Amino acid sequence: MALPVLIVEDDDALREALVDTLELGGYQVIAAEDGSEALLLLETHRVGMVISDVQMQPMDGNTLLYEIKQHYPWLPVMLMTAYGVIDKAVSALHAGACHYLPKPFEPDLLLTQVEKYVLPDLGLDEVLAEAPIMKQLMDIARRAAMADASIMLTGESGVGKEVMARYIHRHSPRASKPFVAINCAAIPEQLLESTLFGHEKGSFTGAATQHVGKFEQAQGGTLLLDEVTEMPLPLQAKLLRVLQERELERVGGVKPIALNIRVLATSNRDLAIEVKEGRFREDLFYRLNVFPLRIPALRERQEDILPLARSMLSRYSVAYQRRLPVFSHEAEQALKHYEWFGNIRELDNVIQRALILAPGDEIAAEHLYLPVVSANIAADMALDDAAETKPVTANIKDMEKNMILDALKSTNGVRKAAAEKLGMSERTLRYKLAQYREQDGNLTI
Repeated sequence: MALPVLIVEDDDALREALVDTLELGGYQVIAAEDGSEALLLLETHRVGMVISDVQMQPMDGNTLLYEIKQHYPWLPVMLMTAYGVIDKAVSALHAGACHYLPKPFEPDLLLTQVEKYVLPDLGLDEVLAEAPIMKQLMDIARRAAMADASIMLTGESGVGKEVMARYIHRHSPRASKPFVAINCAAIPEQLLESTLFGHEKGSFTGAATQHVGKFEQAQGGTLLLDEVTEMPLPLQAKLLRVLQERELERVGGVKPIALNIRVLATSNRDLAIEVKEGRFREDLFYRLNVFPLRIPALRERQEDILPLARSMLSRYSVAYQRRLPVFSHEAEQALKHYEWFGNIRELDNVIQRALILAPGDEIAAEHLYLPVVSANIAADMALDDAAETKPVTANIKDMEKNMILDALKSTNGVRKAAAEKLGMSERTLRYKLAQYREQDGNLTI
C-alpha cells in the first residue's frame, strides 16, 4: 500500500535494473532520466519516495535534492552514487536526504531501505491491516459491503468505526453515491428528528424554510448512524418504522418519501446490556444488527501499531510542511508496548505531539511523551540514566516554545538556521514567534 517510487537515473541499463528490482519487490515505479524530468513528474504524480543518482547532467542529484526539499520538504529522498565518500554522504544527509546508498549495492539492501522510508498510500481514509485479526475482519467487511444488509459496527471509542464504515461504502455498489454520517450523540434531542427526517416550512417555530434530512441526503448511497445507542427511545420507534417501510415523512409533512439507502450504525456500548436495561429497543437492535462487525482495540492488533504510526507521521509531516522524520528503535518499542486505551485516536494525538517535540529528523522515545512508561518499556528502550535530561513540562505548548527559543539561542538568532534545526519551515517559525510576542509583550526575540 505504498505510493509509487520515483527513480532518477541517466544510465539506461541501471535505471531499468532499479525499476525491475522494485517492481519485483511489489512497488509501483515511475522513472526519469534526469533531475529536470523528475521535477516535472513530481508536479503531476503522487510519489512516496525519490531515489536519485548523484552524478547526472545537467542537473545532478544534490541539486535535485535541494529543489525537492524546497518544494516537497516531507518527501524522502535517497541518493546513490559510485563515487560515494563519507563527506559527501554526510553533506547529503545534512541537506535532507533520508539515506545515502553507495554503488554497487545488493537488491535486498535497496528494498530494505525503500521499505523503511517510502510513504504509504493512505487513499481516502484507507484502513491499514497487518494484524491477522484485522486482515480477517477486512475480508469479511469487503464481502459484507457487496450486500445491502444493515451492518452494526461495535468497538471501543477511538478504534475507527467511522473509518471502517467509509471503507464499506467505498467497496459497495453504492460507492458512487453519497455517504452521509450523523453523530446521534452530538445533536440535541429536540433537533434530532428534524436532522434525520427533515421538516417542512412552518412545521414548528423557527422552521423558516424546508429542510431535507440526512436520510434524503443519502438517497442511493449510505447513511451512517454513529453512536446510535445514544438516540432517545421515542425517536428509536420512528427510526424503526422508517427502516421497515423504507419511506419517511418530514416533520410537518403529509407525503411519504420513498428511500433507497443502505444503513450502517456504530456503538461503543454493549448492545446486549443496552437492550436488557431497556435503553435500546430490541426490535431496532435486530433491524440494525443484521451483520455485526466488532472492530478490535488497538492493543489487540499490535502488528498494526507501527504501520499506523508511520502513516500518521507521513500525513502530519505533509500538513506541517517539514521533513519526514523516522522513529528510533526505542520509540518503536515504546509504541508497541504501550496499552493504547484511547486506541487509534490516542495514537494520532501522540504522533502529532511527537512532531512538535522532535527537533530533528528522528523521533526518540521521550518525544512521544507517553503518560505512563512501564518497566518493560524502559528495559526495551535501554535509556541511558546518566544522560542529561531537561525537566518535563506539563504543558506541551510551553515545551514547544522552550525548544524554539533554545534553537534560536543556539543559532544566535538566525531564524533560517533555527528553522532547519527544528525541522520546520521559516514561515511556521515566524508565525509561532508572532504568537509568542502577542502572549508576552516583554518577550524579546
